[in-house]
Amino acid sequence: MAYEVTATRRRPQRFDDLIGQEFVAATLKNSIETGKIAHAYLFSGPRGCGKTSTARIFAKALNCQNGPTANPCGTCSSCQEITKSISLDVIEIDGASNTSVNDVRQIKDEVQFPPNSSRYKIYIIDEVHMLSTSAFNALLKTIEEPPEYVIFIFATTELHEVPATIKSRCQQFNFRLVPIEKIKEQLELAAKEINIAADDEALYWIARESTGSMRDAYTLFDQVAAFSEDHITYEKIRDKLGLMGTDRLNELFEKCVDSDCAGAEEKLEEFLQSGVSIEQLITNSADYLRNLLLIKNGITKEALLGQAPSRFSQKVLEAWSSVQIERALSIFLALHRDSRYSISPRYEIDLAFSRLCWLKNYASPSEVKMAIDKARALLESAPGAQSPGFSSGAASYLDSAPDTNEDFAQEDERPAVSPLGKFLSTMPKIAQMQSNAAPVPEQAADNGTPSGIETPEPVQSISSAASPEEIKSHVVNAIKKRDEFTASLLNQTINWTKTDASINAECSSQFLKTQLEGKRDIINDTLSAVTGKKMYVAFSVKVQEEKAAQAVIPEQVNILCRVFKGSIV
Repeated sequence: MAYEVTATRRRPQRFDDLIGQEFVAATLKNSIETGKIAHAYLFSGPRGCGKTSTARIFAKALNCQNGPTANPCGTCSSCQEITKSISLDVIEIDGASNTSVNDVRQIKDEVQFPPNSSRYKIYIIDEVHMLSTSAFNALLKTIEEPPEYVIFIFATTELHEVPATIKSRCQQFNFRLVPIEKIKEQLELAAKEINIAADDEALYWIARESTGSMRDAYTLFDQVAAFSEDHITYEKIRDKLGLMGTDRLNELFEKCVDSDCAGAEEKLEEFLQSGVSIEQLITNSADYLRNLLLIKNGITKEALLGQAPSRFSQKVLEAWSSVQIERALSIFLALHRDSRYSISPRYEIDLAFSRLCWLKNYASPSEVKMAIDKARALLESAPGAQSPGFSSGAASYLDSAPDTNEDFAQEDERPAVSPLGKFLSTMPKIAQMQSNAAPVPEQAADNGTPSGIETPEPVQSISSAASPEEIKSHVVNAIKKRDEFTASLLNQTINWTKTDASINAECSSQFLKTQLEGKRDIINDTLSAVTGKKMYVAFSVKVQEEKAAQAVIPEQVNILCRVFKGSIV
């Protein structure tokens, strides 16, 4: 007997044989048993999921000599003829080849004649969406009110292309993709039928590659069985079809985890020279990273991974976080889109693996924000801070941070997290500084001062005839005991002049004037205490001459510019 492909040999012959379409099978069986048979059905769904097979089973169930019955015998002459596609009363029409209105007119003429030897005359039109608009319009009246012995069954993979006027006249059944586990079970049975041993990993790969199509799975199974002799293994599939395989991908990605760019490039060249295509490498790498992400999130279902979780490198799983694996997967998804327009796909994949070699240093924007928030809170609570949010220890560290001028052309380039990482590593030292600081007194003196706040020392007044410079010196010294930062800013002012009720001071920059005006209350209070009468201070910006000295920028701003590679606008 001539060879018969697996998809044909294992075509379902009963409703119970349908794989993954339990709802459709149960509904059709109930309609037959209750005698509620419609005159038109529309089967829609992806390729290879059983639409035409279901139509044939339904035709056998209606025309079986023992029926209508939900379980056709399969042995009577009517069932045998339908199985062999030679029945005169079950007409299968290819919608892609019979698209014109003339073909539909022929159907309209034929339906006037009763079935030859069966109970029903059944028309099965496959790929019905290929019919022309005129052909659909010609069918409307026929499928709405056909003779009682005529049944139409339409099958399509493009439901959206079927006119609504046709859909409204049919009972619609949506076929689903077949789950991977069920496809694997059927492949195991198919392998036993032809006496071939098959590893679970190999069958899982075939099932996943079929993407839910039973026919695609059988076709790929026949191809693999042809070169696997009497034992189907994943290694044979990998070598013959040019796949990477999990073991090879483990070796390649472990090089990336070790930041070994040279080693990763050598492995990459070795695999490409062995016959693996760049497109296949990109696809396999993306699938590998997707599985790593699932395992990282606690998903170890073998049907989703296609193999046992233990096959994946623990070194890679421990080295990369979920966010970093997501980043790697996004790199390969973008690579798949961009490679077709690149001057050289090889350049693109070299760049992708080069980026993976520094992926350990990648931090997402949310992680950077969290780290900065923690650092800010710690620095603000550190004693002896030179300004709000900066401690002397942190400032001295940041001041010694490396000053590099690397420019990153794209958003997805290497993130500058090394200085930040080193900065965060000093947190324990800053915390130690804080713990070694003098404790804040819990109880205040008996003068009613709130707990934790020191009583300010009395300000020593001077003669009202004192010069502006003497007034400046006394005011700065008095404020220094309460706020060193404000005293430092006030000391930078020049050209103090005195009037009866005010002091005028010049600032070298607008920035300095803005900072001092924010401290105007404490300065005015101290000035009044020093002079012994109510006085206030007024600040102005000194008019800069050409080629004058640059405005004084606080050291903290310079530190931030160096660490975060920024500039003052």
